[in-house]
Amino acid sequence: MDIDANKYVDLALDFGPKVIGVLVALFVAWLFAGWAGRLVRRGLEARSFDPTLTRFFANLIRWLILLAAVLGCLGVFGIQTASFAAILAAAGFAVGLAFQGTLGNFSAGIMLLAFRPFKVGDFVEVSGSSGVCEHIDLFTCEFRTGDNRKLIVPNGQVFGSTITNYAGYETRRVDIDVGADYSAGVDATRAALEKAAASIPGMLQDPAPQIVLKGLGDSSVDWQVRIWCKTPDYWGVWQATVRATKLALDEAGIGIPFPQQDVHLDDAVLQALSK
Repeated sequence: MDIDANKYVDLALDFGPKVIGVLVALFVAWLFAGWAGRLVRRGLEARSFDPTLTRFFANLIRWLILLAAVLGCLGVFGIQTASFAAILAAAGFAVGLAFQGTLGNFSAGIMLLAFRPFKVGDFVEVSGSSGVCEHIDLFTCEFRTGDNRKLIVPNGQVFGSTITNYAGYETRRVDIDVGADYSAGVDATRAALEKAAASIPGMLQDPAPQIVLKGLGDSSVDWQVRIWCKTPDYWGVWQATVRATKLALDEAGIGIPFPQQDVHLDDAVLQALSK
């Protein structure tokens, strides 16, 4: 018992200071990594660097410092970096299987930063959700929805799905569908819609507005008003176009019908109901 107790005392005296020193070193490295990341971010922001790459490089510097600190601390316990690399190589297959989702998200994050299908501040639709991109990190993307919710999507889902970037071009087209009564003349309806499309605040004259006769629906003659505008003005122009279209049709006395259905009953059914 005395021999075992002495052994534990010797181990504590031998490794205790090392463990305490390693914990202190890791804590200092954590603080230094955070300071270095903030320093890199502020430096790049002061030079008006790209916000997406600014956050990426700041995080990269932070994690590299932490990795170097961990590898340095392993040497305190006699674990050489070459041995550590050999251990990683031997366990690489198992680690790859365990973290295949994480590694896939990391790879997708690199691809997003390399090909840049969208950037911070763009309004995009990915994986069935839409919002303004706030951050593109190594593993996830963060979006802010229209009702101010935070949406965090793994990079693998973002890069592996269809991406709709509504801010990808300088201009967008506003499409407003509208139905007119069958009793209204086609030329009169077109004239009313052209009048509405000629006075939309924020619209562009080139390309010119278009009034398209789309087809003959079940309850209405279907039209579409197409207005071009600057991308940042889209929602304002959309609202103004809807308003102008309704006012123009009201002024021309053209109704916007609702879906309706005619029901016909034969004589046998009427006689059965009357009994």
